[in-house]
Amino acid sequence: MRYVMVQIPNKSASAPPAQRSVPTSADVARLAGVSRATVSYVLNNTSAVRISEPTRRRVHEAAKELGYVPHAAARSLRAGHSRMVLMPSPAIPVGPLYSRFLNELQWALSRLDYTVVQYGTLGLHGDEAARAWAELRPVAVLVPGQGLGPQGVGVLKRSGARAVVTIGPAVVAGAHALLMDHSTVGRVAGRHLYDRGRRRIGVVVPAEPGLEVYSAPRLDGVRQALRGTDAAVTELPLAYEEESAARLAARWRALGLDAVYAYNDEYAMLLMRALQDEGVRVPEDTALIGADDLMLGRLLRPRLSTVHIELPSGRELAELVDRAVRDPGAAPERHEVLGAAVVHRDSS
Repeated sequence: MRYVMVQIPNKSASAPPAQRSVPTSADVARLAGVSRATVSYVLNNTSAVRISEPTRRRVHEAAKELGYVPHAAARSLRAGHSRMVLMPSPAIPVGPLYSRFLNELQWALSRLDYTVVQYGTLGLHGDEAARAWAELRPVAVLVPGQGLGPQGVGVLKRSGARAVVTIGPAVVAGAHALLMDHSTVGRVAGRHLYDRGRRRIGVVVPAEPGLEVYSAPRLDGVRQALRGTDAAVTELPLAYEEESAARLAARWRALGLDAVYAYNDEYAMLLMRALQDEGVRVPEDTALIGADDLMLGRLLRPRLSTVHIELPSGRELAELVDRAVRDPGAAPERHEVLGAAVVHRDSS
C-alpha cells in the first residue's frame, strides 16, 4: 500500500493576520449610497453645497462604521492651504483666566472647521521659533506674548500662513494685533486702594521669570494712578511658594504698608494666608486686592477684592482669523482688547 505525505499549512495564532486595507471615501460613498463628492462635501463641512440632514447622517454613520477619516494633507492640496491654526505654547506660567480663553478660542475655531495645534517651542525664540512653526505649514498662527518680529512674520507668510495674529502689548509690522495694555489693571487697582484711604501701598511683583511682561506694566499702572498724590508705592518681589510668602509676611509690620495690590488672585490668596498666619488683619491692618476675578476668591474669608479682566472672546478672535484666511491681502487689523474693572469685596 502506498502512502502519500501531505503537508498541512500551519494556521496557528502566531501567523500574522492579513492586513486590512485603509477605508477610502469611495467605500463610505458605497455604504451610504451617495457620490464621493457628497462624502467630501459632508466630511469637509462645505457650506457652499446644500446637503439634506438625513444624507449627512448617513455619511457620518458610514464613515464611523468603516473607521474612515479624511486625509488632511490631501484636503490641504485640494484647498491650496491647510486648516491648521498653530498656537505656540506660552513660555511662562498662565493662570485659569488665560486657560479659559484658550479653550473658548479652540472651540470657536473648530466650529469654523479649523484644527488648533499647540506647539511647544522650548529653547526657541523670536524669528528662530517662527521658522520652526513655518515647517508645519499652518494657515494661521496666533502668537501670545512678545518676541516675534517683522522678519518672523515674513517667514510665516512666505511659508503659506495667511494670517499672523499677535496677542500682546505691541504691534508687529505685517501682523494683526490684539493689544493688551496691562498697565490698565494696575491703574484701577491702585486708584481703588487710594480711594479707600490707603496711602502706603505695596505691589507684589512675581519672582518667576517671564511674568515681567505682565507684572512690569501692572506695577507701572499703579505708579501712574498714584503719581502726584500723597501715596507711596513699594515694590514687593514674591515667589509663588508658601515659604516666600511667609518671609514677606514676617517683615510686614516693619514695611509699614496699609494696602497691597498682589498682581493676581493667586498671589493675593497666597499672601493673605501668610499675613493672617502672622496676625496681620485683612482689611483692618492691610487692605488687599488681586486680579482675574477667580471663583476661589469669593469663597475666602474675607472675600477677595479683585480686578475683573475682560479678555477678547474666543468667538471674536476666531472670526478675525477666518476673515484673514479668506482675505490674506487685507490690511492688518488692530484691536485694543483688554478691559479692567474693580470688583470691591471685603478684603479692601
